[in-house]
Amino acid sequence: MTYTVVIEKAGENFSAHVPDLPGCVATGATIEATMEAMRGAVAMHLDGLREDGEEIPPATTVALTVNVAA
Repeated sequence: MTYTVVIEKAGENFSAHVPDLPGCVATGATIEATMEAMRGAVAMHLDGLREDGEEIPPATTVALTVNVAA
């Protein structure tokens, strides 16, 4: 399953969350470090849902970019 990850600059580091997995967050010093942390966070989040007998939410979020004139 492929989930969309939103990464934002947060002061001196980066913060990420997965809209389809409320509460699944990670931070890192770089985008790459944040994504590595997020991979672990998603795996842990899904394991927790399974252990609790809850459904795994489908990946439904789509992220696109738009270019506009400055």
